Amino acid sequence: MNTENRQKTRPDGGQETNPNRYVGILRRADFGGELETTGRDRIGTISIPPQDLAGAPFGMLVVVELTTPADASRVFGRVLEVLGDPGRPDVAILGIIRAHGLADRFPDQVLEEAGQLPTELDEDDIQAELGRGRRDLRMLRTITIDGEDAKDIDDAISIEAREGGGWRLWVHIADVAHYVPAGGAIDREALKRGNSVYLVDRVLPMLPPRLSNGICSLNPHVDRFALTCMIEFDSDGEELGGEVFESVIRSDLRANYRDVFAVLERRAFPHHYRFVQEEILMMQRLAGVLSKKRGQAGTLEFEMPETVVTLDEEGRPVAIAAAETNEANDIIEAFMISANIFVARRYTELKRPFIYRVHEEPDLEKIERFNRTARLLGFRVRFGRRPQPLEVAQVLRHVRETPFAPVLNQLLLQALAKARYDARPLGHYGLALYDYCHFTAPIRRYADLFIHREIKRQLAGLPAPKDGRRRAEEVADHVSDTERAAMQAEFDSIAQKVAEYMAERIGEHYPGMITGIISAGLFVRLENMAEGMVPFRTMGDYYVFDPDTLSARGERRGRTYRVGDAVMVAVAGANLERRQVDFILPDDRTQERPERDERRWR
Repeated sequence: MNTENRQKTRPDGGQETNPNRYVGILRRADFGGELETTGRDRIGTISIPPQDLAGAPFGMLVVVELTTPADASRVFGRVLEVLGDPGRPDVAILGIIRAHGLADRFPDQVLEEAGQLPTELDEDDIQAELGRGRRDLRMLRTITIDGEDAKDIDDAISIEAREGGGWRLWVHIADVAHYVPAGGAIDREALKRGNSVYLVDRVLPMLPPRLSNGICSLNPHVDRFALTCMIEFDSDGEELGGEVFESVIRSDLRANYRDVFAVLERRAFPHHYRFVQEEILMMQRLAGVLSKKRGQAGTLEFEMPETVVTLDEEGRPVAIAAAETNEANDIIEAFMISANIFVARRYTELKRPFIYRVHEEPDLEKIERFNRTARLLGFRVRFGRRPQPLEVAQVLRHVRETPFAPVLNQLLLQALAKARYDARPLGHYGLALYDYCHFTAPIRRYADLFIHREIKRQLAGLPAPKDGRRRAEEVADHVSDTERAAMQAEFDSIAQKVAEYMAERIGEHYPGMITGIISAGLFVRLENMAEGMVPFRTMGDYYVFDPDTLSARGERRGRTYRVGDAVMVAVAGANLERRQVDFILPDDRTQERPERDERRWR
């Protein structure tokens, strides 16, 4: 994860850079109090003088602002906010929100502006828009496919067969820019946030729910304004042409991935899906052709399942598992990529101010580390000096069916640069593309909203703003930062719940795989995606880590552990403040560890 700016939360819920605020547990001290910072972004103890405790009870999770430099010989601070009992699930997540400077409330001005917007479209508004050129696609059969619990629906799909072979695909995207003009209160707040944040127990939306779940969401059986990308493909998936235009649509069905997959598998599915069965099967055929074509071009397909935590009504974790995806997810991904590619190419040609999604070439030193690890695991892999996407894609396919896939996927992913936004079309290495953008999610990504505005300006025949290029650069840098902060917060929220879950299962045994080794111990990932560490100090021998072979060998008994080894672990403990889990290896423990010959280590 790249270095990120810490941010502070203002009382109105907005965010701005402030590296001097920390979240932690307030402890009693002789002179007053001290803050024990939580999470991975920890610093040393912060002293709180009595006059700066602000009445905060000891043992509570609090927000503290430094009153001395962070690198002072003794760091002091003052309590700004009491979040509550750190043992409560909601308080732990609130601490993560504050630690990352995320906004959990909308300012009154934003809510007031949102309250003036319509909840539904009326026919007068539609006719006015049609009169100025918006196209009426309400008679086109249209469906949305999302998760069952999705509330903000950005995209909808229509498809039909072309005479002579091939397909005509419509990707309809919510026309958020119609309701959120640049410079308004909603726009300013959306830019501050940069994106929606999907924490394990809640969503922090970029837009107020009246928009994100209401008038902007492509809900079924209601009229909605959209920005539509229509693309024609031949039977081999070659793009024949297309266009982008403003539209009004009406979704005929809100489908979900599970049900669509049942249609694809020709299994039982809800009766109300029957009228779109032909369209769903057409989608399957087109998506398959597009995916095969991109695979041949070198698109990288990492199999890194996300961790899904199931919570009870009180927010406590009751299950952890790897997220399940199926062919229905792949179909939507293929179509969203197609629309993003088409839009990026079109506006590169038009030379309009734009924001691209870029992904630069991998770090060569990390690629060599991957090569070395792969060889140690028995794979003959060697990339050239500048490995091309197709080379990397072939390696990924080669290791996919092996037990070492999780380790090698992770190492290869670490070697790649982080995707980000830029005002220049620098290319997307992971997708093996020269031009790529994010067009398909303006409800939850400001980059998409920014380019929607530029598309609408161009469609209206308006020139680009004079400061458009500079503005694109500023927005691209900012939303890259907010995206990284959001991703880290999302990771922390999952790690918090995983630690809470494992804390209730001390002593239980689980199969896992060694995914990393350092001088202090082994990192192990369980089948349910929970990760933890086996400290060498808990094992029955003195283990020495060899970075050249990514292994650890016991001095006395000679037992060796390597990255990729399958092991059985038991849960030894979970530190909720640090969001860390400790394991032990039950078959590598003794009542007394052998004495060490310290003369060898002087």
